[in-house]
Amino acid sequence: MKRRDALQKMMIGTGTMILIPASFISCSEDPGDMDNLPGGNGSGTKTLEINLDDAANSALKTEGGHKIINGIIIANTGGDQFVALASICTHQGCEVMFDNSDNSFPCPCHGSLFSSTGSVLQGPATRPLKKYTISKTDNILTIITG
Repeated sequence: MKRRDALQKMMIGTGTMILIPASFISCSEDPGDMDNLPGGNGSGTKTLEINLDDAANSALKTEGGHKIINGIIIANTGGDQFVALASICTHQGCEVMFDNSDNSFPCPCHGSLFSSTGSVLQGPATRPLKKYTISKTDNILTIITG
């Protein structure tokens, strides 16, 4: 065997060893456990509190504003209404965004689209995003995470 042929076969073999396993995991339907979020109030109920007066949370004060905290995307949908969903797409595990024009949550990786309830509007995702209970008292948002 010539040196050139040997090098070509080694390169093809190495490429195959890298690409084949990657293709099996790249579109996994399991982005991980979304239930292991920090927080708690001492009552056994896990919560996440967000102070809207904190400058770091100022985006949430205006309609269309959103922020991702601890794996949860919180969006101000207008009229003092807020939505809290898992921020990780159930198709591949990419981070979803918020589209204020129709209150939807698109995934930039493969085009999945979720409603404000977390349900799938457009695939390839087949499972909804987890929806969290959210309430507002004065300028504090409280999200029940578990």
